[in-house]
Amino acid sequence: MLAVTVGPDGRCRSLAVARSSGFALLDRAALEAVRQWRFEPARRNGLAVEAVAEVPVTFRLT
Repeated sequence: MLAVTVGPDGRCRSLAVARSSGFALLDRAALEAVRQWRFEPARRNGLAVEAVAEVPVTFRLT
């Protein structure tokens, strides 16, 4: 689970591991992946604003 601060432009402003997978390699991979994502920003009175969200990241190992 990652804690993400999303800016009004939908880009990740800050990022941290909120709950570890228990494996540093997977935690780092999640951080790298989510850092590149673009989000729909939160809105207040119709305007895009900065907000914090928790983002679950699920890995499927094959």
